Amino acid sequence: MTRNVALVAGASGIIGKGVVEAIAERADWRMRSLASRPIAGADAVVADLSDARATAKALEAAADTTHLFYAAYRPAPDFAAEVAVNGPMLENLLDGLAAVGAPLQRVVLYQGGKVYGIHLGPVVAPFYEDDAPRHIPPNFYFTQEDTLRRRGEAGAFDWSILRPDVVVGDVAGNPMNIAMVIGVFAALSRATGTPFRFPGTAKVYDGVLAQVTDARLLGRASLWCATDAAARNQAFNYVHEPFRWSRVWRQVADGLGLEVAPPLKMTLARQMADKGPLWSELTEAHGLRATPYEQLVGWGFGDFVFNTEFDMISDMGKIRRAGFNETVDSGEAILGAIRRLVDQKILPPFTA
Repeated sequence: MTRNVALVAGASGIIGKGVVEAIAERADWRMRSLASRPIAGADAVVADLSDARATAKALEAAADTTHLFYAAYRPAPDFAAEVAVNGPMLENLLDGLAAVGAPLQRVVLYQGGKVYGIHLGPVVAPFYEDDAPRHIPPNFYFTQEDTLRRRGEAGAFDWSILRPDVVVGDVAGNPMNIAMVIGVFAALSRATGTPFRFPGTAKVYDGVLAQVTDARLLGRASLWCATDAAARNQAFNYVHEPFRWSRVWRQVADGLGLEVAPPLKMTLARQMADKGPLWSELTEAHGLRATPYEQLVGWGFGDFVFNTEFDMISDMGKIRRAGFNETVDSGEAILGAIRRLVDQKILPPFTA
């Protein structure tokens, strides 16, 4: 049986973990992870993608790669710096695979809502893959997409792009995992004897529409993108059905056995800054993994999500018409990720 050989760049991140888990379920795939540090139990390539020479050397161990899933990302202080760092990282990886003669067939790249300009201000929803003109750069998503298009047109490989939004997964330490934001906030609310109160604006809670993407289903969508002819050289939104936070917040509270009170806007990055000692107590009391509190969760990401006062709706027609239709209830996706984080002893239990 001919087997596809995957290289998952950013395998330890929230998207990469979902891809790794999806590939592990398939007997017709072999897989290597690629990360900046070793990953326990994984067939891994360790490389700093910002170092072209070191990357090329490390990729000698991945010369049979047929499919690249690129979920690597390095944060930077501003948009121009994001381009300066993340643009060359992808180029270095592609150059390294070419140098070792990898039979690369398709590259799957991941983008977020920034491709539609949501980080700059209100954007008219729904977001369609092909009808919105680009905003003025810099935007590292544009840089990376242009790299794939240019190399694809030269015959190097085919490509596919997936555009999730607010990815929900069971990875700790990722600054953009809303399940960790909600899970830690819920645990601290319970520990302080306070109700589970939505920390954003009342308008966001009751009025605007939001969306999320389950990391595990994103992994399965990635395999579809990597192999299906309909996904060749195409970009697809991939989110689940839109919701209002008031509904999902109550759904999560019911699932965790928490009391809900009306929303109370606060700046999480400021309000939760002093909770390190309390988290240490919870860690000791429940035998949790020892994670430094300042690395545990991205409160600033929660502030952004819970205070975005315009509808976040990505049209899903294109990917459904192309043939991928898997979805999940958004509240269940968040609850499921929180429960898995409890099972991994990253979050404390919510039942006595």
